[in-house]
Amino acid sequence: MKKQKVKIWRVSSGLVCLAGIGVAGALLATSCSQVQKAEAQPNLPDAPSVAVAKATRQDLDRNFKIAAEFRPYQEINVYAKVSGYVKHIDVDIGDRVRTGRLLAVLEIPELTAELDRAQASLRRDQEELKRAQGDLQRAQAAHQVTHLEYGRLAAVAKQRPELVAQQEIDDAQGRDLEGEAKVAAAKSSLAAAQEQLQIDQATLQKDQSMWDYSRITAPFSGVITKRYVDNGAMVASGISSEKQALPVVQLAQTDLLRLDIPVPEADVPKVRLRTPVEVYVQSINKTFPGLVARISDQVDMATRTMIAEVDVPNADLVLVPGMYAEATITLDHKRNAVVVPVQAVSRDANKSTVLMVDAKNKIAERTVTLGLETSNKVEIVAGINEGDMVVIGSRGQLQDGMTVKPKMVEGTGAEGKT
Repeated sequence: MKKQKVKIWRVSSGLVCLAGIGVAGALLATSCSQVQKAEAQPNLPDAPSVAVAKATRQDLDRNFKIAAEFRPYQEINVYAKVSGYVKHIDVDIGDRVRTGRLLAVLEIPELTAELDRAQASLRRDQEELKRAQGDLQRAQAAHQVTHLEYGRLAAVAKQRPELVAQQEIDDAQGRDLEGEAKVAAAKSSLAAAQEQLQIDQATLQKDQSMWDYSRITAPFSGVITKRYVDNGAMVASGISSEKQALPVVQLAQTDLLRLDIPVPEADVPKVRLRTPVEVYVQSINKTFPGLVARISDQVDMATRTMIAEVDVPNADLVLVPGMYAEATITLDHKRNAVVVPVQAVSRDANKSTVLMVDAKNKIAERTVTLGLETSNKVEIVAGINEGDMVVIGSRGQLQDGMTVKPKMVEGTGAEGKT
C-alpha cells in the first residue's frame, strides 16, 4: 500500500512540473510577441504633432497694392477773361454741363462802346476804300485818253513831221505823264485805304473777341463742383494782377478719374504703360478695371518712388473724386508653379531649406531653390515635388530624422492667385 501511494505521488508531481513548465513557456512567448510588436510599430502617441501643408501647383501672381485717392481727370477754376458785372449765372453746384454750355454772362459797358467805335471805323474804312477804288478808275480812264492822244500824235509826227507841231506833241506827252502819275497816286491811296481797313478789321476782331469773353462757357464736359459768384457780382479779369480775383465756378470732369500710384523703386521696371490695374473701392464694395495711362519716368529723390497715373472709367458716375481705393498692379505672373507657404521656408545667408515629412512620418531637411514669391506663398523651383508635405511654423524643436505626427493645416496650399 505504501509503494502504491509513493508512485501515485510521483506521478502527480510529474504532472505538476509539466504544467508549470507549460505555463512559463506560454508567458515567455506572449512577452516576446509584445516586444516584437513594440519594435515593429513606432510609438506615435508619444511623437510631437507638427503642422504641415502640401506643395501644390497653381498660378502665382506677385502684386503691388496701395491705397490711393480718386481725383478728377480734369479740374479747373473758370475765370472771367474780362472784368465786369455778372448779368446772370445759369448754373449751380451739381449741374452737369457739356462743352460749350453757357455758364454766365457779364455786363461790360466800356467794352460795348469800344465795339461800337470799332464797327463805325470799319464802316468808314469800307467807304474810304470804295472812294479810293473810284479815284483809281477815273485816273486810269483819264490816263488812257491822254496816252492814246499822245500815241497818235507821235505816230503822225514820225510819218509826216511837217503836219504836227512839236509843241503839240510835247503837251500831249506831258498830259500822258500827268495821267500816269495820277494813276500811281490813286493806287497808293487805294493801298492805304486797304491797309487801314485791315487795321480796323483787326481792332474790331479783337474787340469782338473780348466781347465774346463776356459769355463764359464750359471748356469741357463735367460737373460744377463750386460756385463763387451770384447775379450782380463784380468779377475781375483772371489775367489781372489782383490777388482777390475770384473764379466764377469750378468745373471737374468726373466720367474719367485718376489715381496717383507711388511705385517703389524696386518695382519700377515692372510697371509699363497700359498695365492692367484692379481698383477696389471699399465704401461701395466694388472692383473697377483701370489702366496705367501715364508714368513720370523719374524716381523721386525724397521718397524713392515713381508716380504712375491710373485712369479709371466712371461712365455711370458711381465713383466720386475724393473716395479712397485700393489699387492692385500685377508685377509678375507664373503659371503652374509648385508653391508652398512662406512659413515653410527657412533662409540663411547661403541657402533656403524646408522640413519635409516623408511617408514614414520622419523629418527630412531639404535644400530648395526659390522662385517667384508673394506675401504668403513662394515658388519652389527645385528641391521638393508636388504633393510633398512640408512643415510650417516653428521648427526649433525638430531635427532631421525625428518621427512626428503630421497635422494637415487647411487653407495653405489650395488658394488661387495671391
